Amino acid sequence: MNTTGADAREPSLRLEPAARARGTVTLPGSKSISNRALLLAALAEGETELDGLLDSDDTRVMRDALRTLGLDPREDGAGRVTLSGAADWPRKQADLFLGNAGTAFRPLTAALAVMGGDYRLSGVPRMHERPIGDLVQALRGLGCEITHEGQEGYPPLRIGQGRLDARQPVRVRGSVSSQFLTALLMAAPIAARRAGRDVVIELDGPLISKPYILITLNLMERFGVRVRREGWERFTIAADARYRSPGRYRIEGDASSASYFLGLGAIAGGPVRIEGVGGDSIQGDVAFAEVIEAMGARVEREADALTVRGLAVAEGERLKSFDRDFNLIPDAAMTAAVLALYADGPCRLRNIASWRVKETDRIAAMHAELARLGARVESDADSLTVHPLRAADWRAAEIRTYDDHRMAMCFSLAAFGPVPVTILDPGCVSKTYPDYFADFRRLLGADPGAPRAAPVITIDGPTASGKGTIAQRVARALGWHVLDSGALYRLTALAVLREGGDGADEAQAARLARRLDVRFEPDAILMDGEDVGALIRREEVGNLASRVAAWPAVREALLARQRDFRRAPGLVADGRDMGTVVFPDAPLKIFLDAGVEVRAQRRHKQLKDKGFSANLDGLLQDLRARDARDRGRAHAPLVAAADAVTVDSSHQGIDDVVRQVLDLWSARGPA
Repeated sequence: MNTTGADAREPSLRLEPAARARGTVTLPGSKSISNRALLLAALAEGETELDGLLDSDDTRVMRDALRTLGLDPREDGAGRVTLSGAADWPRKQADLFLGNAGTAFRPLTAALAVMGGDYRLSGVPRMHERPIGDLVQALRGLGCEITHEGQEGYPPLRIGQGRLDARQPVRVRGSVSSQFLTALLMAAPIAARRAGRDVVIELDGPLISKPYILITLNLMERFGVRVRREGWERFTIAADARYRSPGRYRIEGDASSASYFLGLGAIAGGPVRIEGVGGDSIQGDVAFAEVIEAMGARVEREADALTVRGLAVAEGERLKSFDRDFNLIPDAAMTAAVLALYADGPCRLRNIASWRVKETDRIAAMHAELARLGARVESDADSLTVHPLRAADWRAAEIRTYDDHRMAMCFSLAAFGPVPVTILDPGCVSKTYPDYFADFRRLLGADPGAPRAAPVITIDGPTASGKGTIAQRVARALGWHVLDSGALYRLTALAVLREGGDGADEAQAARLARRLDVRFEPDAILMDGEDVGALIRREEVGNLASRVAAWPAVREALLARQRDFRRAPGLVADGRDMGTVVFPDAPLKIFLDAGVEVRAQRRHKQLKDKGFSANLDGLLQDLRARDARDRGRAHAPLVAAADAVTVDSSHQGIDDVVRQVLDLWSARGPA
């Protein structure tokens, strides 16, 4: 994958065909929350510290506007901004240029209109094509003075003094943009205070993007104002409502940006761990996780993190097609449109009319650029249908981004086709995620500046050589993670048995291995949330696991899963091919051996101690059979790595072997 730097607004970025991606990404702060929080902090009594604030074009526009208006957002360079607010801003005259930042333009229009003054608001040419007439009409109904300098219903705007009148409900349409209602809601406490009465806002017709209104209401409550809501039709802000600083507010990661990495994990195997947004998110776009689950990926949710495991589309696997209403998550829906290229049938995105009035006409733009890749696409006023591409139908293409950050980011996922894709003007991502392509490259393993992998000690050996016990003890002594690779094969065997398999279908076992939902905890092994630690030790599971482990397709399916356990500060991995196949770059490799009679006696004692009946002669025959099978298999046979240290534990205790491994690590590993 060859790239040019996007940060300096290079003209293009070439993405070579990719196959796999895995790793962890920490999201930048949410644009929607950042600009709302900045405005509310500017309106609130007291000093507010905003932590994790997004540093992007849109938030810089808002911060610069607040400075122009006489406020003083103080930045520490680490995503933290401190701001002292007031219900009436010092500067009553200003000319504000707000770029293409809708999350700054619409709310500032409402706030300045209810305060009154002499203000001019303008932006880039595209902003002057984005409708704002519904918001202007609603503010005029509240007694604000606003005029259009150019075309009626569009910026630039001129704001005057006005005379607030809140005796009648303010009516606003919500079918074009939810930002109009958001702007009115955030300005309403100032209007209620000045008018001396409750402000009532009523919706005229349907409301799109309701989750974004929930973000607004949630943030207003954090800043001391609770809005009384009657369904989605009527909102009341009390006359005595006052914004008050919460002191410190932590801004969560951007859920819309999470959609690209959720999509990446869905098509590139993963796992991809996304930190900064999770099950506790207040953002509606976190629901995109449900979309990719329906398409065949697995998502694990934590309070502020998501982990996704998916398919390998570069190897011919296909996502499930969809026909879905995306009204509630229109921004994340763009990611679904690109994922449709890898589906098993046509995918239809419905109720996306709001795309027409975004940073560009996104329905027209997506139609054109998907077609440029070779896809058959159909679109109308509020929907888009994308037909998937066969390998032979892909066309190398230059993707136009229309100065739209989301076009650039979602089309990065087209890199998993069989041809190169070039993103034009990749630097447009600076609007919300300046480091997007650096993070994307790192997850694909193409970033030379990526952190060095955590160290690994591998401990391979035959069955019952004690490698699992030794690995646990060494990991505990070093404070490292541990991988029991044998458990993964046993879990695969258990999954086969639970699906009614008899161990004769290699494809079935590989499919189940690829989709294992497993988590290792100190005292439990969880599969699909169930503790199966005892179940996988059953004899029928162990016998099947030994056969399953010999299949190349299963070993390949589990290879990436095993490597995913490599995390700082280090990993001790035990198995039969850890040093030869899974971690060939491990700085210390141990081959732990013992005579077969000794191993049989150890296994016999272990079973007896656990209350199981066991026959020593039978165990001896079984171990000899397993040794022959493991050493003689064609794919990844049990052999010591060329640079492994062989440790014979036949006449040593556990403590002796652990000490020997730790001494070896001390002598050679850290260097």
